[in-house]
Amino acid sequence: MSLRICILETDILRPELVDQYQGYGQMFQRLFSQQPIAAEFTVYNVMQGEYPSDELTFDAYLVTGSKADSFGTDPWIETLKTYLLTRYKRGDKLLGVCFGHQLLALLLGGKSERATQGWGVGTHNYKLAAKAPWMSPVREELTLLISHQDQVTALPENATVIASSDFCPFAAYHINDQVLCFQGHPEFIHDYSRALLDIRQQALGEQVYSKGVASLEQEHHGATVAEWMMRFVAHKPQTV
Repeated sequence: MSLRICILETDILRPELVDQYQGYGQMFQRLFSQQPIAAEFTVYNVMQGEYPSDELTFDAYLVTGSKADSFGTDPWIETLKTYLLTRYKRGDKLLGVCFGHQLLALLLGGKSERATQGWGVGTHNYKLAAKAPWMSPVREELTLLISHQDQVTALPENATVIASSDFCPFAAYHINDQVLCFQGHPEFIHDYSRALLDIRQQALGEQVYSKGVASLEQEHHGATVAEWMMRFVAHKPQTV
């Protein structure tokens, strides 16, 4: 049996990137095809008002990254928040990346805002702060490609930090067996990260840009995070 994952796509790529990368939904599908747990995916672009019909059921709902701010008040963001809160209250499993990571933290009692640290770009290293049965393969540290100027600055009270760094203290968290979120982008590849850096070179400034480009020499663990996510979805907590 394949896991059934609903991808809630929260962005439309810049025109110059669409031909090569299509969209975040497609990028996640390519990523998840590399991990060993069978899964099938349906993409809905919620910016354009697309949602699954009520009779469809999924094993988890994944909220992608976005150029939008998680604390924004755009009508589509408000609609998405209402939808996700309903899913959470029903006990559905929720996954979040970047914007999704921040939005779910905000929605469930935490805080996300523009980071005083400034832009995080390129490849970033995190210390792992927790272990869980679904975190297989085991890693001592985690490296992911990132592109964000917002961060989670306070977690929901029942959240457990998984990964952190001095730059991004709440880089990944889970809430029991129901919510799993990452600030970094497991679905990114080096070429896409470089394209974003080039597009934002002026906004980033030469120092941040050059450091970000140099960091792309380093490998990242996107495939590991993809496997963790699918193991998290498949994981059935033991009942006493």
